[in-house]
Amino acid sequence: MNFSRIFIERPVATTLLTLGLAIAGIVAFFLLPVAPLPNIDLPTISVTATMPGASPETMSTSVATPLERHLGTIADVTEMTSESSVGSTRVTLQFGLDRDIDGAARDVQAAINAARVDLPAALRSNPTYRKVNSADAPTLILALTSDTLTTGQIYDSASTILQQKLSQISGVGDVQIGGSSLPAVRVELNPRALFKYGIGLEDVRAALSAANANSPKGAIDDGPRRYQIYVNDTATTADAYKSLIVAYRNDAPVRLSDVASVSDSVENVRNLGLADGKPAVLVILYRQPGANIIDVVDRIRALVPQLQASISPAIKITPTNDRTTTIRASIRDVEQTLIIAIALVVMVVFLFLRNARTALVPSVAVPLSLLGTFGLMYLFGFTIDNFSLMSLTVATGFVVDDAIVVLENVTRHVEAGMPRMQAALQGAREVGFTVLSMSLSLIAVFTPILFMGGLVGRLFHEFAYTLSIAVLVSLGVSLTTTPMMCAYLVREPRHERKSGLMRASESVFDAAHRLYDKTLRWSLDNPLTIMFVLLVTIVVNVILFSMVPKGFFPQQDTGRLVGGIRADQSISFQAMSGKFRQFMDTVRKDPDVQDVVGFTGGGGGRGGGATNSGFMFVALKPLSERSSTSDQVIHRLTQKLSNISGARLFLQAVQDIRAGGRQSNAQYQYTIQADTLDELRQWVPKITDALQDVPELDQVNSDQQDKGLEVELSVDRQTAARLGVSLAQIDNTLYDAFGQRRSTTRSINITW
Repeated sequence: MNFSRIFIERPVATTLLTLGLAIAGIVAFFLLPVAPLPNIDLPTISVTATMPGASPETMSTSVATPLERHLGTIADVTEMTSESSVGSTRVTLQFGLDRDIDGAARDVQAAINAARVDLPAALRSNPTYRKVNSADAPTLILALTSDTLTTGQIYDSASTILQQKLSQISGVGDVQIGGSSLPAVRVELNPRALFKYGIGLEDVRAALSAANANSPKGAIDDGPRRYQIYVNDTATTADAYKSLIVAYRNDAPVRLSDVASVSDSVENVRNLGLADGKPAVLVILYRQPGANIIDVVDRIRALVPQLQASISPAIKITPTNDRTTTIRASIRDVEQTLIIAIALVVMVVFLFLRNARTALVPSVAVPLSLLGTFGLMYLFGFTIDNFSLMSLTVATGFVVDDAIVVLENVTRHVEAGMPRMQAALQGAREVGFTVLSMSLSLIAVFTPILFMGGLVGRLFHEFAYTLSIAVLVSLGVSLTTTPMMCAYLVREPRHERKSGLMRASESVFDAAHRLYDKTLRWSLDNPLTIMFVLLVTIVVNVILFSMVPKGFFPQQDTGRLVGGIRADQSISFQAMSGKFRQFMDTVRKDPDVQDVVGFTGGGGGRGGGATNSGFMFVALKPLSERSSTSDQVIHRLTQKLSNISGARLFLQAVQDIRAGGRQSNAQYQYTIQADTLDELRQWVPKITDALQDVPELDQVNSDQQDKGLEVELSVDRQTAARLGVSLAQIDNTLYDAFGQRRSTTRSINITW
């Protein structure tokens, strides 16, 4: 049976099928999503709970532990870690690669609801979850700046308008805002004035709480008319609070302005955000695991003009730290490499065949096979990424073999005097099984990769599948289109005058043929020598393989750096702000840096945050405009930043592959576990010091934060009971005095 006969005898139908395959591939190429790598994101969900003012130990024992107990019952959880700090807890769950993240999110929500009865009553709101890897780098950052508005006013627009709109975009996993906090009326009490009038902090807080009601009032029906009742029961500005009466002394009112300084400010003053040296509010966007990063960024950028029109014209939105810039560039480079590979294959075929009509056959078969592969890639849900394009580049050398085998056999019969049609029929029939066996043997080579599991298997699955698809499409083209073209394009050799290039190439090929014939005969005559050379080659390869450095994935230069700032744990926010500005100015002055944004402080949270930490996001100039790689920039900046005492900036290059759900100041981390917190506090410093002595490691650090200054109060319970003072009253008074406490709809604080 000759499978190719039906296609050779029906050239019009075969041509139409070929054109259909090519058009389908071209359309699929523009429909295929673009990504840096195949979809290898681990399904990750981050659960966050806040209880302003609570210590890390309290958050760990009363919030994190009940959450972990319920979240740990969810199926297919491969890793669960928690991180507790002042006022907040984050529990990160990573699931198996095959777990649907939407189904996992439903299980997480059910576990949170079940854990609510075990959580403390002081937890004002339920824990929330986000389908995002908290350790991943941001997808895009929007820097909001203004020459006239305060950062609090900018934050208000970002929180009430931008955050909701951006969260609705498909593929966006989380939207965080840093650099400031919501507008608030701040009441800074004067303790001397309070003592003079005999007014306690709780008295002031009660008066502030009663200053706002904001409850229904009803309506009045008067004959044919109806009047809705409204009352100015909500104060929103500092001037409205200054005249508030907090107590009466000697039959005279004591107003809030008599015992405090009242001003329009923000909920948390321990915040600072900068964008290229200017005060800014940062809207930091993270993509959902599994979402296509190119599509997500395109949707965000398309929405920016609408967002700009929705807020004050005094606020300028500047997209920065676009993670897709280098991704798009790398994809373009690989596409150019693929085009060059096809052109080189066609050129080599032409040089060897030395006939334009004959060389046209493989010249059509190669791009046609690759176009057909694009069509099947679209059906299988693949993406255009570095791995799939690399597999197509490799496949270029494979798919041409099938066409060459068929072409060579048909040409052999034509040169022997057989008519072209008969030569095509007989030639295709003779090598049909050979071409089939060649293609299946190539696919068999990649079978182990097709069944490889884990993260590495997911990374190479698309590569193996794409290459196998290309070989199968090439098999189909070689048994259909190629013999049909041979029947009409291959012709008998004619004695024509050859050009100088042809004569020169023939002499080169003849010399190569003679050299090959001579070396082959010598090899056959000296089998022992050849086997000895083979043995030496194997031994040398084994030795070199053991000497070559090994790693999971090559270090990437994505043109983006992320940095974590760590200062002395007892540093004040005012001192930290100065350090932060020094770091920002030093990084911004580097000649290879394009943009730098960052923030320090509580990140806008009402409960505050660590004052000794900050985050920095650096965008480097394109490779064509800078003279250093990202690692060289990090090394250069590390030397410059070492002159800033009292704080350190840990820079690392953003990578496309990120395993693990814990944030860290380095690309590699060890997780140390112990039965008690005291054991961790004892051994973590020892392990950290030991790792710093390892010469291969640089900038070793730990996320343990337990060396800050503390003030511990010992309450005399008997005296407190005798005076009628409860521990709850003591805690509330301390919170009023030192904790930026939210009293009504605004914050209250005290200065000594």
